[in-house]
Amino acid sequence: MTKMNVVKVIAICCISWFAHNLGFSQGMHPDVQIAKVKEQLKCKNERITNAYNQLVLKADNALKENNHALEDFSIPGRYINEELHVKNSQSLQIDAFNAYVCALAYRLNGDKKYGQKACGLLNAWGSINRKFSDYDGVLVMAYSGAGLMNAALLMKKQKIWDDTNQKQFELWVKGVYKVSGDSIRTRKNNWGDWGRYASLLAASYLIDKNEIKANCKLIKSDLAAKITENGSMPEETKRKEKGIWYTYFSLAPITASAWIIYNETGEDLFHQNIKNASIKKALDYLLRYTNKPEEWPHFLNPEKPSLSNNLSGWPYNLFEAMGGIYGDKDFVEAADKYRPIIYSRHHFAWTFPTLMPCEWAGIKQK
Repeated sequence: MTKMNVVKVIAICCISWFAHNLGFSQGMHPDVQIAKVKEQLKCKNERITNAYNQLVLKADNALKENNHALEDFSIPGRYINEELHVKNSQSLQIDAFNAYVCALAYRLNGDKKYGQKACGLLNAWGSINRKFSDYDGVLVMAYSGAGLMNAALLMKKQKIWDDTNQKQFELWVKGVYKVSGDSIRTRKNNWGDWGRYASLLAASYLIDKNEIKANCKLIKSDLAAKITENGSMPEETKRKEKGIWYTYFSLAPITASAWIIYNETGEDLFHQNIKNASIKKALDYLLRYTNKPEEWPHFLNPEKPSLSNNLSGWPYNLFEAMGGIYGDKDFVEAADKYRPIIYSRHHFAWTFPTLMPCEWAGIKQK
């Protein structure tokens, strides 16, 4: 290793130590990960460069769009009025993705036009939105608002985002977003998983270590109820033809929550086994039936993963991220043919897994 590389490694380790010990917000993209990605871009790492170029194209498209902030984010139940559910949800989903993609572009290249766009979208929702309502308002706020939170965590303390607007956004986090997560985090199915993820994002932004610990305790308290010894997830597999989708839809926030907890505290939930239940078993179960959906034992002819539908990329975005956590070649191979992966709509757990690999933020593969 050259002297220059040694210096880089020491610098990255120092960033990680200061973040863990001095109470910096880390969220989904800790500073050590951002530093490593920037280094790999300079080294012209092909995988990272291709993903970065994809990011910039999405960010450039985002610059052309206005905000869609609503005072009342009212979302009827998806299975009650699907058309209106989708239409109303998109106001937040479009803005959340655009803010997220621009914030990440800004942190990687420093171009002010991206930073200004991200801040503008955060300011709009922070100042205009006052509540969520109707049957699915709380859930969609939790899983779609996560994109705004990830953008805000990337932009927090950046000079381009002025203090007045940051304080206003903090009020929105406390009065709207955190409320959505906290109010559903004890639910037994994927609602609870998205609630915990939302609560963790809010706690990370607010630097609330007690809430981070509380959510960690919740995840460990019922992991064995959510995941059986063979890896199936009963609350999700019972959803008839959508059982594979809902298994993914539960594991996405569970794993993202575990990632935030690791970044904020250093505790590794990915490799814990609680009463014979583990996150890895559930991921292996999902991969098995992603590859062979015709063998799914819970429903005949289940909905299959597809890159052509409006939720394109699932569950390959999850396996792309988890390949970095576990070093599992099967996860890596599942995602490989779809790279670079950006999951651009609906919910925001593993949105940029190719560009922002988890293995570069310090977690030890076992």
